[in-house]
Amino acid sequence: MNSIHVLGLGAGDINQLPFGIYKLLKNTSEIYLRTESHPVVKDLKGEGIHFRSFDSVYEKYDSFEEVYEEITETLLKLAEKATVIYAVPGHPLVAERTVQLLLERGPQRKVEIKIGGGQSFLDAMFQALKIDPIEGFQLLDATALKRDEIHLKQHMIIGQVYDTYTASDVKLTLMEKLPYDYEVYIVTAAGSSEEEVRKVELYELDREVNLNNLTSVYVPPVKDDTILYKEFSKFREIIAELRGPNGCPWDKEQTHKSLKKYLIEEAYELIEAIDKEDIDHMIEELGDVLLQIVLHAQIGEDEGYFTIDEVIQNVSEKMVRRHPHVFGQVHAETAEDVTRNWEEIKKEEKGEKVETILDGIGTHLPNLMRAYEIQKRAKKVGFDWEHVDHAWEKVTEEINEFKSELEDEGKSESITKEFGDILFAIVNIARFYNINPEEALFGTNQKFINRFSYIEEKVKESGKNFENFNLEELDRFWEEAKEKGL
Repeated sequence: MNSIHVLGLGAGDINQLPFGIYKLLKNTSEIYLRTESHPVVKDLKGEGIHFRSFDSVYEKYDSFEEVYEEITETLLKLAEKATVIYAVPGHPLVAERTVQLLLERGPQRKVEIKIGGGQSFLDAMFQALKIDPIEGFQLLDATALKRDEIHLKQHMIIGQVYDTYTASDVKLTLMEKLPYDYEVYIVTAAGSSEEEVRKVELYELDREVNLNNLTSVYVPPVKDDTILYKEFSKFREIIAELRGPNGCPWDKEQTHKSLKKYLIEEAYELIEAIDKEDIDHMIEELGDVLLQIVLHAQIGEDEGYFTIDEVIQNVSEKMVRRHPHVFGQVHAETAEDVTRNWEEIKKEEKGEKVETILDGIGTHLPNLMRAYEIQKRAKKVGFDWEHVDHAWEKVTEEINEFKSELEDEGKSESITKEFGDILFAIVNIARFYNINPEEALFGTNQKFINRFSYIEEKVKESGKNFENFNLEELDRFWEEAKEKGL
């Protein structure tokens, strides 16, 4: 079996090159380099060592992944004929994508991949920056940086900041979490005679012209709590402290039951913000809803029953399981296909458990919403009017029955029942027209509040009391409010 011997060229100082690797390089006639842009290469050339580099491949493609693919395939084809020596900067197993691809594909192609040492650029980075990674350390790839991978409380080194374009991407990603003037460090050629460390404010990161393939960015750990307020982990800490021994007396007394009313209130306040298309209010109210969720999770953790991690895990698993058209092989082109798949998966999840059609409709739902859900379930098995005209006839029938009960001076419970029938029939009309009755009534309530508030203002401006106005005069104020779009 032929092999590819991957050698690490170290951080950039030829004196740090292991003697065994130096000997191997010195005694090999044909050596392939991922790139010649490394300080030690010039020194090795001065000693008569010849190389072939893949630098030209970088000019052919728009993405690094394509570059690494071609280098990997070229090396594997060469190895089918003879053993290949392939040299990379630093250590072969640190931030070297081509090496990972070779390790993955070599055995499949019957090519053995051997790894030779070499000082990692990380050792030189730690020394240049005088940091101890035991405090918490992250190494990230600038060419594939993702916001959610960033941990602000740890030392962070972002490698492979090849050019201004990459630096700009890094800057924009970091600025989603950090202030524009947060101080970071640009480190170039760490560990070599060309080593340079520059401190800049984050917004200046892509304004540095001296960026190359030996450049990394160091982001110091965040100590300022106000910056960390964007982090979900910090929010969890705050809630845990509020519920802790030295926390807030009110928060410590709360239970799942005592918090129920607040969850309902906050949900409705969020709905109001959505209806008003008030983004700032939405941000605030979404935060209040999230507060309720995390408080319940913290109570669960305090009592030893569950944690927020289990809550998130449960819903994540459910979303993946119920969206096989996204995360699996099931095909779904329309929303109806998705709904059908969803219902089938729910049935499978419940297994052999016997359920009635109306099981699972929450008894604590607002009753307009509950009526809507009941009717939707009944429709699924064909228990529904064929046309909306029949639903309208049912509304008329229920109104007449209600009037008849009133005329007959029926008992209050009978009158209440007939009035409930009217509401149920009206919900049916809403369902036929895809109107959410709860939202519709909520909107009407808000409209009434706005217009009545206008009437109150006009009465106050007059210097009189409500008793001094008749209904016709008050109604004129109502019409003015309508004209103003309230």
